[in-house]
Amino acid sequence: MTHEQSKSPFRLRRKRGGKEFLVIGLGRFGAGLARTLLAAGHEVLAVDRDFEVVEMRAAEIPHAVQLDSTKIEALREIGAEHFDTAIVCIGSDFEANLLTTVSLKKLGLPQIIAKARTRTQKEILLQVGAEEVILPEHEAGVRLGRRLSGMGFINYLEVSDDFSIVEMLAPERYFGKTLAGADLRKKFGLTVIAIRRGDEMIVNPSADFGIEAGDEFIVVGAMSDAERLTE
Repeated sequence: MTHEQSKSPFRLRRKRGGKEFLVIGLGRFGAGLARTLLAAGHEVLAVDRDFEVVEMRAAEIPHAVQLDSTKIEALREIGAEHFDTAIVCIGSDFEANLLTTVSLKKLGLPQIIAKARTRTQKEILLQVGAEEVILPEHEAGVRLGRRLSGMGFINYLEVSDDFSIVEMLAPERYFGKTLAGADLRKKFGLTVIAIRRGDEMIVNPSADFGIEAGDEFIVVGAMSDAERLTE
């Protein structure tokens, strides 16, 4: 698809077990979110009103379009109402953030998550229809607290109650085992989508991948399950 507004509702090819996410705003936060969701096997349509930003992200985000998300007709043109979840990642322009959230609510999306810079903005976005509002700076503080508390968390992103992407140190009890032997999916409901070893990132590691000290897991699942893994 070209990086222009679609003339008909945009539909992604849903993968088995995957979800469809609409990510609006392709700054560092939005682009990072889109890449992470893609790596986890979900379908993502990314949107930004700046054509140059869309072009810059095109190589890493296959489905990206330029449009003004504050206009409900533009959102209808890409079939925004058909997505499972929309995440509004517009940070610097709160008016655009607010209007986009209102438009998505009018379209009847089942889940709208918005990014805010202040608690006042958070309260306003919740009042106009966002189901969840995140404060990245606050979340960064929580992440640091989790890491310093010895839980082994390095970074994480909570998209919903049952879907988080967590980067964490591999627990010592799994050193010397393979991923199949650890069996994190059966025991904890977690899927390992990548492992960082030093400067190397192994994406979709095989079942016979041997876990070593210092490895960092990137897992997908519920935050509560990730916390159980660290216990």
